[in-house]
Amino acid sequence: MVLAPNNTETQVTEFIMMCFPGMQDTQHWLSIVLAPLLILALGANFVLLFTIWQETSLHEPMYYLLAILSVLDVILCLTVIPKVLVIFWFNMKPISFVGCFLQMFIMNTFLPMESSTFLVMAYDRYVAVCHPLHYPSIITEQFVINAAIFIVFRNLLATLPTPVLAARLNYCASNMIESCICANISVAKLSCGDIHLNKLYQFVSVWCLLGSDLVLILLSYCFILRAVIHQQSGGTVTKALSTCGSHVILILFFYTILLVFIFTNKAGKKIPSEVPILLNVLHHLIPPALNPIVYGVRTQEIKQGIIKLIKHPG
Repeated sequence: MVLAPNNTETQVTEFIMMCFPGMQDTQHWLSIVLAPLLILALGANFVLLFTIWQETSLHEPMYYLLAILSVLDVILCLTVIPKVLVIFWFNMKPISFVGCFLQMFIMNTFLPMESSTFLVMAYDRYVAVCHPLHYPSIITEQFVINAAIFIVFRNLLATLPTPVLAARLNYCASNMIESCICANISVAKLSCGDIHLNKLYQFVSVWCLLGSDLVLILLSYCFILRAVIHQQSGGTVTKALSTCGSHVILILFFYTILLVFIFTNKAGKKIPSEVPILLNVLHHLIPPALNPIVYGVRTQEIKQGIIKLIKHPG
């Protein structure tokens, strides 16, 4: 912190991440779990990406969407977890003003991007099951390109105001963030100004983006279930349904942890403050670690591609 020109108040130039305020002496033990999960998440996603890149049989829209999901998972992991581990291992709690809001921007943008990717994947499965004959003409490489552009610009435009609104606040008091992550409200509440607009915009943007995605995903699967009930499942539909199971598992990983985090955070003092902090960290780690494993285990084409690369790495 540095003195302001009028010498009457201090101006914050960096923040101190306290992580788990009530567990300062024992929080480093969490790294025993977090570090292996980070290695697993990065390793599994890189293996999946390399397999899709190398195996020509996987050069299909469905696998391209899965590759987009893996890229988002890797970025989210690297944005949050290494800093948390550095705090645990070396007690390096400071983060620069710019670094904090950059982390906030990435988290607020890429998490909704992941949600939008699940939505596009749900539409892909809807077309595969409900309109299998039209699938090759609807779900094309151009569709994936258009979907990627939609995912990026929709969420970038909607979430960019969140860190901008937080960065424009006047931080002249405490710089201690009671979290492991530069979350919007955790940072904004340290300012000397009014943060009602910050809270309102975050509430509206989160529920408009993630809420609409979840509703449309559920609607897609309602149509899929109706189609399965009212038709004899041929070979194409059976194959499409097999990947639906993997997709549903990934959605459960993503939205369940997110919803639990939101509700525990709203519960306030009824729940220990460490619980939402831990859930926030795990939400950037568990889905990225499990997503590629689920698809690798449940999707025969990916499993065969990985085995092929192991046996013939050249």
